[in-house]
Amino acid sequence: MNAEVALRRAGGPDAAGVADVYLRSYSTALPTVVRPRSDDEVRAYIRDVVVPERETWLAEAGGRVVGMMVLAGDLLSQLYLAPEWRGRGIGDRFVALAKERSPQGLTLWTFQVNKPAHRFYERHGFVAVEYTDGSGNEEREPDVRYVWTP
Repeated sequence: MNAEVALRRAGGPDAAGVADVYLRSYSTALPTVVRPRSDDEVRAYIRDVVVPERETWLAEAGGRVVGMMVLAGDLLSQLYLAPEWRGRGIGDRFVALAKERSPQGLTLWTFQVNKPAHRFYERHGFVAVEYTDGSGNEEREPDVRYVWTP
C-alpha cells in the first residue's frame, strides 16, 4: 500500500473498481445506514449512469481503484475511499480537485451519523447550512448539507 496514488477521470473499464470502492467504503463508514439498493443494482447504476454520464474521478494505486469522487456542477455528489486507504491524503486531494473544478463554490450532502465526514469537510472550509430529517433521501436517513464558498 505504498504505491503512488494518481487521480484521473474514470472511464467505462473503471466502473467495477469504482463500484467496489463505493460499496466497501459505504459498508465500513455507514454500518447503521440502510442502503435502498442491492450491490448488483449499485454496480449497474455506477456502470450505466455514474461513470458514463457524470464527472467521475478515481484515485488509482498499483493498478487498483482506491478512491472515487463524483461531481455534478457545484455539487460534490460522492467521495468514497477504500477503507484501508483512508488517512493518506487522498480525500484532501479530491477536495482540492473539486474546488479547482468548481472555483465559485461547492455544496454536498452527508448523513448526520457520519461524524468523521463532518470533521473532514469542516477542516476543508465547508460549513453546515441545513439539517434534514432524511425524508428527502432514498435512505430516509437524517442528513446535513454543507457549503464551501471561496
